[in-house]
Amino acid sequence: MMTLFIINWLALLLSLFVVGCVLGAVFSLSLRRVFIKKLAEGVRLSRALLNPVIRGGSHPWQAEAVFNPAAALAGGRTHLVYRAIGTDGLSRLGYASSKDGITFDERLPYPVYVTADSSTMPAGARRYSPFMYPSGGSWGGCEDPRMVVIEGTLYVTFNMFENWLLKVGYISIAVEDFLAKRFYKWNGPYILSSSGRDKNWVLFPEKIHGQFAVLHSIIGDTNDRVRIEYTDDLKTLKNRIFVSPDPQQMSDWPLAWHTRVRSAGPPPLKTSLGWLVFYHAHDAREPHKYKLGAMLLDFDDPTRVTHRAASPVLEPDFDYENTGKPGIVYACGATIQNGILYLYYGGADKVICVAIAKLDRFLDALIAGHVASLAPKRLQAP
Repeated sequence: MMTLFIINWLALLLSLFVVGCVLGAVFSLSLRRVFIKKLAEGVRLSRALLNPVIRGGSHPWQAEAVFNPAAALAGGRTHLVYRAIGTDGLSRLGYASSKDGITFDERLPYPVYVTADSSTMPAGARRYSPFMYPSGGSWGGCEDPRMVVIEGTLYVTFNMFENWLLKVGYISIAVEDFLAKRFYKWNGPYILSSSGRDKNWVLFPEKIHGQFAVLHSIIGDTNDRVRIEYTDDLKTLKNRIFVSPDPQQMSDWPLAWHTRVRSAGPPPLKTSLGWLVFYHAHDAREPHKYKLGAMLLDFDDPTRVTHRAASPVLEPDFDYENTGKPGIVYACGATIQNGILYLYYGGADKVICVAIAKLDRFLDALIAGHVASLAPKRLQAP
């Protein structure tokens, strides 16, 4: 009888100990943070084993680097329009496609689009130089394209860079002409931005309330907002004056895992839980590295951030993300196929890579480990 009493007493003490541990985990701020961190670590993208999937080619126009690819699905294939830098230092747009989204078995030997006005650029400066031109090493041309298909038309936005002026331009083409590789039918370029310091604007992949939606800044008035401009005609947007903060001019502020945000990555992806947006940012621990964050925007009001991952979803840890310009993962394209998320990014401003995740699992982890509080905090330039 005494033995049974002792066993029951020990069982009760063990149960109280377990309950105490659970309550401590729930109510202890430090333990809660560890728990949230573990959840947040699930918001990760896995690199394709074949990375890098595209490297610089033997043709002079893409001999120095190929990186920062736009991506779109059409005709049963994944299409990339990527930034290529030649030995002459000019950025052009190249093309490749894949049946499975990872193995790119089609790659054109010529650029699909070129734009540059070199008339004011000294001849000696027209060369590839990561030291003179740290953003990829080119002195001008089409940089960092993003691509969407809206109502049968394919749109490519890109940064136009020359003489240290940055503008956002776009070109468009009918999907049927794009698939037939009738690239002489590009419309444009047209300018979207009005200042000399704008870059990395992206289009939503469908019209919102009947209008084109341009995500031009992920820095809103408060930390739970982004900036979107709506327009019936993209060609007229440059005539409109609106605030689009330059990240270089903003003070550092801690939010989620980072202290400074840079720009949106690929165009927003429509999911069952909201618009999924990837973005580039730096943290205080490694401010020299570009890392990738993720957030969800509200369907009804896409300027509102509903969830933000509490940790980076991709960091430059592999050698091909550090051989070139060290510490760079820079995403410009993403697709969703059969429940799988494919993210296309440039590694070290040199090569093209792919990272993947099961979409549902990725979204569940993002929400489970999202920033605990998105209470608005007003952001100001210094």
